[in-house]
Amino acid sequence: MNIEAGDELVRTIKKKVRSTFSKEVLGGLGFFGAFYEAGFPGYKRPVLVSSVDGVGTKLKVAFLVDKHNTVGQDLVNHCVNDVAVCGARPLFFMDYFATGKLKPQITEQVIDGFVKACRENGCSLVGGETAEMPGFYRENEYDIAGAIVGVVERRKIFDGRKVQAGDALIGLPSTGLHTNGYSLARAILFERRDVDDFIDELGMRLGDALLTVHRSYLKVITALRDLPVVHGFAHITGGGIVGNTLRLLRPGLRPKIDWRKWERPPIFQLIQKGGNVSEDEMRRTFNLGVGLVIIASKAGEENVVQVLKSLREKPFAIGEVVRK
Repeated sequence: MNIEAGDELVRTIKKKVRSTFSKEVLGGLGFFGAFYEAGFPGYKRPVLVSSVDGVGTKLKVAFLVDKHNTVGQDLVNHCVNDVAVCGARPLFFMDYFATGKLKPQITEQVIDGFVKACRENGCSLVGGETAEMPGFYRENEYDIAGAIVGVVERRKIFDGRKVQAGDALIGLPSTGLHTNGYSLARAILFERRDVDDFIDELGMRLGDALLTVHRSYLKVITALRDLPVVHGFAHITGGGIVGNTLRLLRPGLRPKIDWRKWERPPIFQLIQKGGNVSEDEMRRTFNLGVGLVIIASKAGEENVVQVLKSLREKPFAIGEVVRK
C-alpha cells in the first residue's frame, strides 16, 4: 500500500471526521479499534442494534460520472434507516473503503459523504479501513461497505409483534432507486443513453438522476416511534415493497398493496418501458417510489398522516395488512 498517500489522507480527513464525534467517542483516529463509552442514561434495558451494508453497483454510475461525494451519504443513510426502523437511535458508523490504487482526492470525496450524512443523522464516524489491493479493482474504481450500531429500549423494539390484520400501510416517497436495482437499471438505461444525456422526463441528466442520494427517514421515524398507534416500519430496499413489509408480519398475515394509490417517479417508467420489464419483476426489484412503509392501526392512521404532514412529508395510503 502507498503508505505516504494513506497517511496524508488521514491527516486531511481527521478534522472532518472529528466533527461527527459525540461525547461518548473516546480517543481519535489511528488506534487498532474505536472506543465508544457504553453508558445509556434514560434507558432501563438498552439493546444494541447493528446492521451492515454496501452501495452495490450504484458505484458504477459514480465512476462514470466521476462524482464520489454522494455514495458515502447513500451508505450511511441506508444503514441508519435499517436500525431506525427497529426503533433504534444510531450511535456510531464505521466504513470500509477498498481500491486498486489509493487516490486521496477520490477517497476524500467519499469520506466527505460519510461525514455529511453522519452529522445529519447525529451519528459518530468512529473509524474505518482503507485497503489498497493492486490488480483486484479496475483503474479509478473502488468498493465501500459500512456497519452501524444503534441503541433502543428493549420494550420499544419494533419487531412486528404489534402488527395485526386491518392495520393501515402508509407510504413515504423515495428519492429514486435509492441503492437497489442498479444492475438491471444500468443494463436498460445505458443501452441507448449516456450518463450525460439530459432526460426531459427526469428534468436532469441521467447520471445525476441515478446518483440522487438515498434519503434518511430517521427524523420521521423518531417523530412517530413513540405513538401507540404505530406498529412498525419497513425500509424498502431489495425485495421491494411486499418483500420488505413481510419482514414485520407474523405467519398468516400479508400486505395487500393498492398499486394505483401513488404515481411512480419517471425513472421507474423509463426502466420498465425501456427494458420491457414485467410488472412482477419491477415490484420485486425496485421501491417504485416508496422508501418507507409505516404500519399503523386503522384508527390511528389519520393521526399519523397529520404528524407526517406537519413535518412537510407527503404520505399516501398504499394498502393494509390482511390475513392470508
